[in-house]
Amino acid sequence: MATKSNATRTEVERLRERPNARVLVIGGGINGLGTFRDLALQGIDVILVERNDFVSGASAASSHMIHGGVRYLENGEFRLVKESVTERNGLLKIAPHYVKPLQTTIPIFSTFSGILAAPLRFLTHKQGKPKERGAFLIKTGLTIYDSFSRDGGSVPRHQFSGKKRSLETQPELNPGIKYTATYFDASVHDPERLALDVLADGLAAGPQARAANYVEAIGTRDGGVLVRDRETGEEFSIVADVVVNASGPWTDLTNAALGRSTEFMGGTKGSHIVLDNQELLEACKGREMFFENNDGRIVLIYPLKGRVMVGTTDLEADMSERAVCTEDEIDYFIELVSHVFPTIPVTRSQIVYSFSGVRPLPHHDDTAPGFVSRDYRIVPGTIDGLGSTAVLSLVGGKWTTFRALSEHLANETLDALGASRRVSTAGLAIGGGAGFPSTPAAERDWVARYGADVGAERASQLLHRYGTKATYVIDAIAGSDDDDTRLAGAPDYSRAEIDYLVRTEHVAHLSDVFLRRTSIAFVGGISGGLVREVGEIVANALGWSPIRRSEEEDAFIAELADAHRVHLESEDGSEAAALR
Repeated sequence: MATKSNATRTEVERLRERPNARVLVIGGGINGLGTFRDLALQGIDVILVERNDFVSGASAASSHMIHGGVRYLENGEFRLVKESVTERNGLLKIAPHYVKPLQTTIPIFSTFSGILAAPLRFLTHKQGKPKERGAFLIKTGLTIYDSFSRDGGSVPRHQFSGKKRSLETQPELNPGIKYTATYFDASVHDPERLALDVLADGLAAGPQARAANYVEAIGTRDGGVLVRDRETGEEFSIVADVVVNASGPWTDLTNAALGRSTEFMGGTKGSHIVLDNQELLEACKGREMFFENNDGRIVLIYPLKGRVMVGTTDLEADMSERAVCTEDEIDYFIELVSHVFPTIPVTRSQIVYSFSGVRPLPHHDDTAPGFVSRDYRIVPGTIDGLGSTAVLSLVGGKWTTFRALSEHLANETLDALGASRRVSTAGLAIGGGAGFPSTPAAERDWVARYGADVGAERASQLLHRYGTKATYVIDAIAGSDDDDTRLAGAPDYSRAEIDYLVRTEHVAHLSDVFLRRTSIAFVGGISGGLVREVGEIVANALGWSPIRRSEEEDAFIAELADAHRVHLESEDGSEAAALR
């Protein structure tokens, strides 16, 4: 029988002891977690279950952007753009520890290209013959885009530059450009950690809020939702007045498991690669390069954590297969980088990580993937096995609008319960964003106050990694027998820090640590030695046997290879991560 972390095991036991609530949320992606947090803050008795780890599905495959969606204007989705810009500005304020302004530059190779095709795309939402947008269309779009930030704008307005000025600023750009357009959106460097803060906020709202990962909804029984603890195999039913299906791309599959056939979803696959290429990193000048390739796809070159992320594709997805980055997609990414920075070589050997996921988009028939709406809707219904229980299925949704979407979904749920809202989440700080220093002077004061036990440099590092919740990590380090002994294979992290994450953040598997509690895998920091080093810490914290620890290490290494194309190799006793 598998052993869970104390936090996770406690949550599952709380569910078994009282398997009923007013609301059951199925799905622990960002929208399910946001809805859980919102309902918990209203004092609602709410349970959330997630079949895998929290924020391990579609939400873990994001482009790390919080953006208004300038290209959605061409789809006529003005409501979504307005909401997205509003939420972007809001997240810069309520989650400043993870959401930062992102300078974005569009290289432009023509003046009037796409003018005739744009109205057709707007009216029909069909791709037609790919045609790169020219300066006129981009200027028009960015002007409209800026207008949505007129009130309460948190980022500067866009700027246009001619060829000469553009190449002076970024000399490695393709000399065939005619202009560049630069505007600001926002980045979320650690989306999984932001999601964990959202979860923690919900759980902190009171004992009426409970959430468990690795618990799967598999059917109905006794008027409730039958769930299986995937770590132990035990099954029990949860009875609720309202069931919220926030399963993302798997919404139809969840409904089918509960006994209702739906065809709400039609997600598309998006992949990314992460490059260790210093020349490309420097050429970006700290900016994301965001543009339309000549096949009509929107793509990005994004400096992040000392690496460069390149994405994304927009391909039809088969939900019966695991989404992985393919050889063709890698070829595509390498080619598009050469289109923007033709003198900078990019090779497969520079890829340290790859990831892929399915967007939770609505069923779209023959609409081209790039024109499928990114907006969301909530579909009410019932399921025979649940009696009078109301079922709300979420269709769509994206990272940028998760707070507003969660508020909308929570309001629908409150209406179904006959309850009223007590608290608005608009303007309410998330997790370690509460009290986050807003000026260099305020940061120095914070570091001086909390850095006595770990030193100023380490306190600053932890502040930017966890926000003001770094105080809990610092306390754990100060009280640990290991003190702040750094990992041999990842010296940016310490043994006490990893131990704290394992014991308090619902870790059940070794992959949870590497892929979602830290960014070690993302930056290509995995080695065989590090897997064993962290495996020892996790095993000690969770009470694993030597056999269980070995199984976990082998399973994670296999997951790296299968899902992220990272193979750990050993040569002459040394170990390194390489992508094949």
